[in-house]
Amino acid sequence: MIPPMAKGEGSNAETQAPAAVLSCLPGGPPQVLRHRADFLKAASARRQGMPGFLLQARARGDDSALIRVGYTCSKKLGNAVARNRAKRRLREVARVLLPRLGQPGWDYVLVGRPNATADRSFTLLLDDLQAALIKIHASSEGARK
Repeated sequence: MIPPMAKGEGSNAETQAPAAVLSCLPGGPPQVLRHRADFLKAASARRQGMPGFLLQARARGDDSALIRVGYTCSKKLGNAVARNRAKRRLREVARVLLPRLGQPGWDYVLVGRPNATADRSFTLLLDDLQAALIKIHASSEGARK
C-alpha cells in the first residue's frame, strides 16, 4: 500500500518529511551530548532550577554554531520505565523549544526531578524550559555588559 503522501510505486516512492522534522530545519535540531566531560563542564556552569527539571547551560566559547543538549535522569526518579519516560518528555520539550530559544554555541543539560518530570503536565514543562532559557540568557547578557 502506498502512503497517502507518497508519489510513485513501491520502494521508489517519494515521501514528504513529517511536519515535526520540517519545523526544526531553520535552526537545525540540537546535537546530543554523549561524553561525560561535556556533562561535567555544563554542571559547573549556569544553573536554573524549575519545578519540572534543572537546566544546566554553558557557552562553549568555540566558533561552532551548534546547539548541543544532554539529558540526565538518575535512579532517584524510579525504575527504568520511569527514567525512560522522564527522558522522553525532556527530549520532546527540548526538540520543541531549543531550535527557537537556544543560542548557537551553547550546551544545555536537562536533569530530571523525582516526582516532577514524569508527572508534570507537558504544557507546564514547556513553560518551565522557556522561562529557564530566558533567565539563563538574560543573566549571560548582564554578565557581558
